[in-house]
Amino acid sequence: MVNKKLEEMHVRIELIRDKGGTYNPALCSPEDVVELLGEEARSWDREHFLSIALNTKNRVLGIDTVTIGTLREALVHPREVMKSLILANAHAFICLHNHPSGDPAPSGEDIAVTRRLNEAGKLLGINLLDHVIVGAPEHYSLQENGLM
Repeated sequence: MVNKKLEEMHVRIELIRDKGGTYNPALCSPEDVVELLGEEARSWDREHFLSIALNTKNRVLGIDTVTIGTLREALVHPREVMKSLILANAHAFICLHNHPSGDPAPSGEDIAVTRRLNEAGKLLGINLLDHVIVGAPEHYSLQENGLM
C-alpha cells in the first residue's frame, strides 16, 4: 500500500495534442518560419515569444506561446521554453518573437536569451536551429547573422 502522503504528492506529466497532426512542410529557412507565423506575429501589439518543436525531419510537432510580454520586452526563461519541447519529444526547435515597433533588429537581451537557449538545448539534446524576430515588413534571423 502506498503511503497516503506520497500519493498526494504524485505528479503526472501528460502531453495533450490539439486536433490536427504535424505541419507537413519542413521548416528549412527563416522564410519558412515567417510564412507559417509571420502574418499573425505582425498583428500582435505586445511581444510574444514562441517555441516551435520539430521532429528529426524539421516538421512541426507543436507551437508553444512561452510568454506574452509588454510593448518592449518579454521575460523568457530556458526552463519555460524547454518544458514543452521535452513533452513533445522534440529533436530540434526554432524560437520566434515579434517586435511591435516593426524593427526586427535584435536587442542585446534577444542575443543573450538566444545563447542561453542554445546552451540549454545542447545540454538536453534538443538543437536550437534559429531564432527569428518578426518586424513589419521584415524579419531577422539570428542564425543567418551569426549571433547564436
